[in-house]
Amino acid sequence: MDVRIRFGRKVSASLVVVMAVLLAFGAVASVSGQEARGVATVSPEQAKVQQYGLIAAAVAFGLGAIGAGIAIANVGAAAMGAIGERPEIASQALIFIALAEGLVVFGFITALMILGKI
Repeated sequence: MDVRIRFGRKVSASLVVVMAVLLAFGAVASVSGQEARGVATVSPEQAKVQQYGLIAAAVAFGLGAIGAGIAIANVGAAAMGAIGERPEIASQALIFIALAEGLVVFGFITALMILGKI
């Protein structure tokens, strides 16, 4: 059997298991959350503001994570090539990777600030 086919099957099976677990946790959380808190009433205007606030927080965190992933992919590849040629610059290369990782932190903090306002 081809390696690609086996890999594809393993990835598909993993995705199915993850989705099943998430659905199960979501069902349990929604049932237990309704029993513990009850139902809160929100005016239509407040619901609209909360809707856009949640979307803004998700976009801030999502774009920060995607940007950091792209930056780390490029910087990490260059850093590993440079370390392969000159191992003594490993600490300097890791600093650049940490700077790219800071994008996720900024996106997370921005999302928390947005969620604090709604």
